[in-house]
Amino acid sequence: MLQKLDADRLFIFDPRGRVESADTPIAPRPKALDGLRLGILDNSKWNANKLLRGAQAALEQRFRFAAVNYYVKHSFSKDAAPELIAQIAAECDILLTAIGDCGSCCSCCVRDSIALERLGVAAACIITTEFERETELTRAAIGMQGLRPVVIDHPVSSITATEVAARVAQIEVQAEAVWLGR
Repeated sequence: MLQKLDADRLFIFDPRGRVESADTPIAPRPKALDGLRLGILDNSKWNANKLLRGAQAALEQRFRFAAVNYYVKHSFSKDAAPELIAQIAAECDILLTAIGDCGSCCSCCVRDSIALERLGVAAACIITTEFERETELTRAAIGMQGLRPVVIDHPVSSITATEVAARVAQIEVQAEAVWLGR
């Protein structure tokens, strides 16, 4: 788009845009998971509950959490309310959230995770393989490129119990690595 500034000058807008943001570091990583308070944020997407409850059960077999707090936001296409983010930050040391398997839910999960990271909560955000690039762009735009997502196979909404179990296994391994910074 061209805009004429005066008789001798034109200003050209580049429609491709450019993302400029200062990078914010992720929250400090714990040295171990035993004794921490785990928060689980369910974005109410189809099968998010199954994935999160399955991951919770698998993780509780390996780690002794001081507490497990389960939260539900009732719109997957909106960021969690500031009050909910504050409550999670006050009650949890680490977070697991799901699911990012489409456009708006993926970016909202990432933004919720970034909001909690900024408050000192190590967050593991579950997304699917189809939305890795979108997650990368969202992290760059918001300014937290160091946030690493938990990436599971796509799709999620139409999978069998066997496929849920396979994705839970992916979550278990990756979430631990994200929380511990490995």
